Amino acid sequence: MDFLDYAFMQRALLAAVLVGITAPAVGIYLVQRRQALMGDGIGHVAMTGVGLGFLLSWSPVWMATLVSVLGAVLMELIRWYGKTRGDIALAMLFYGGMAGGVMFINLAPGGSNANLTSYLFGSLSTVSESDVTAICVLAAFVVLVTLGLRRQLFAVSQDEEFARVTGLPVRALNLLTAVTAAVTVTVAMRVVGLLLVSALMVVPVAAAQQLSRSFAATFAIAVAIGVTVTIGGTVTSYYQDVPPGATIVLLTIAAFILLTALATPLARRRARALAARQPAGDPAECAIPATRQPEGTVGV
Repeated sequence: MDFLDYAFMQRALLAAVLVGITAPAVGIYLVQRRQALMGDGIGHVAMTGVGLGFLLSWSPVWMATLVSVLGAVLMELIRWYGKTRGDIALAMLFYGGMAGGVMFINLAPGGSNANLTSYLFGSLSTVSESDVTAICVLAAFVVLVTLGLRRQLFAVSQDEEFARVTGLPVRALNLLTAVTAAVTVTVAMRVVGLLLVSALMVVPVAAAQQLSRSFAATFAIAVAIGVTVTIGGTVTSYYQDVPPGATIVLLTIAAFILLTALATPLARRRARALAARQPAGDPAECAIPATRQPEGTVGV
């Protein structure tokens, strides 16, 4: 535990825990909405914010947050009104965000592409006290939204038309989800990196779904996986001198593979138990099938 003697590791671990909580908390709604790669797109846009931060001598984290939020809102508007040309507009937005980040950071005094590395792939030693303060504030916002509005966000993520009929402000909730995803990307970029953050938003949720179809249980398991792999990846990065973002993502994928391997025999055992409870006198065609949700969804 000697790594706790260093202030930069204390900051990195605190940031890692917050990332492990917020990324899956938002990711569960993105997975439900079939927008698993939304975090990746926002990460591209956030590069422009990082570059502007260096150019204007302002906090790259806060500037990236502002640009990411604007980009996420624009993505939602394109989704609503883009029609057949929406994919082209999104592609230009994503690649324009990357190009803008590279251009702005090279225009900054003393700036170079090397300055982007810690934001693209994460870095332990560069997490400053101001970064931790920003991450704490942004993480608090994400947790408040994802937990406080979980029923409304879940309803919209499952079926927008049904949610609209029940009187929910669907477009406002969609915008809020996009903004929360954008904030999560900037929370995670100092630990995981902009290019890898999407994996931490999606893979823990997919891993949790191997064990549970209940929304609450999936949410809790995904957050537990997120916190475990971020702490484990951060500590491993310190001792082995390997990139933290890549280490965290590889641990997340390993967790998914492990839980998938464990879930298969458990599912077979539950199926055999269900078959054993079926009355012996009932023909197979008279058996009432168990209700099954569409693949990739979880129940409340």
